[in-house]
Amino acid sequence: MAGRQIPVVLVAGFLGSGKTTLLNHLLATAGGTRIGVVVNDFGSINIDAMNVAGQVDSMVSLGNGCLCCAVDASGLDAMLARLAEPSAGIDVIVVECSGLADPRELIRMLLAGEDPNTGYGGLVEVVDAVEFDATRRRHPEFAAHLRYADAVVLNKVDRVSADELAALRATVDAEAPGAPVLEAVRGQVDPAFLFDHPERPADTGPRQLSFTDLLAEHDCSEHAHSAYQSVEFTSDRPLDPRALMGFLDDRPSGLYRMKGTVHFGIPGHRQKFLLHTVGNYVRFHRAPWSSGEAHRTALVLIGTDLDAADLRARLADCAAEAPEDADEYAMLPVLRFTA
Repeated sequence: MAGRQIPVVLVAGFLGSGKTTLLNHLLATAGGTRIGVVVNDFGSINIDAMNVAGQVDSMVSLGNGCLCCAVDASGLDAMLARLAEPSAGIDVIVVECSGLADPRELIRMLLAGEDPNTGYGGLVEVVDAVEFDATRRRHPEFAAHLRYADAVVLNKVDRVSADELAALRATVDAEAPGAPVLEAVRGQVDPAFLFDHPERPADTGPRQLSFTDLLAEHDCSEHAHSAYQSVEFTSDRPLDPRALMGFLDDRPSGLYRMKGTVHFGIPGHRQKFLLHTVGNYVRFHRAPWSSGEAHRTALVLIGTDLDAADLRARLADCAAEAPEDADEYAMLPVLRFTA
């Protein structure tokens, strides 16, 4: 059984878009999630937040230019390995990319990495709503950045009119078809959209106050998070692997992540398959069923503007189409994406 991989979330965007503001917000509102951070410059990171009870446990600072130019795949691998040491207890790694970094190279380096403890957690492109047109003029590569994004954070939406915002949304939707778009003010994106909150045993003994504890003493009602949806699907009937891969190849617009357990029930492949998707990235891992565990599919789908009824109906069709006499060849499309 493959061990749990720590997701590596890439946060990209041109200078001034609000990447560091978003990162500081994640650090302040992660609710006990232990975040490892790779940044180009400590300058604007909220060091005070990170110094409270080790809220951020490890950092790697790159002071010599953008990440994609500073290291190759093996170099990034080594940096992530430092953060992913089991003794560090890190739950997620966030890489704040240089404003001039090429997202394609960052994704390539991450997917080419050989560290079994880390996995791709998605590319989040932060866009300045106020400077949108100016950014497009200054950076012709802006369209390519959007095209490779798994999710887009349209930041500073409180500083543009409703008509301007509607036009921006239309342009982003055209440049990043299918990617969920989160409208945000001051980078306030709910961390649960980007990564899972870990389950930890209750700590009832004396301890130092965490940053989360300190935040709880203040009224945080003004810190509204940008909205997303979570849809659950379960099935006691095995899923047809070809039908499921067809669903994954034609995912609905706005669907960002899928996670959970899939039951295929095909001879030779009756074990549990753990599914993880982010954007267009798909990965399965085999795992044994626990003693007494029901052999069933249980998935959570996360995104924006999702049609929950349609999603459940399409996944239910994957179960209804499962042939009674399926052989191991039906699993080939799935095995291509199985680690």
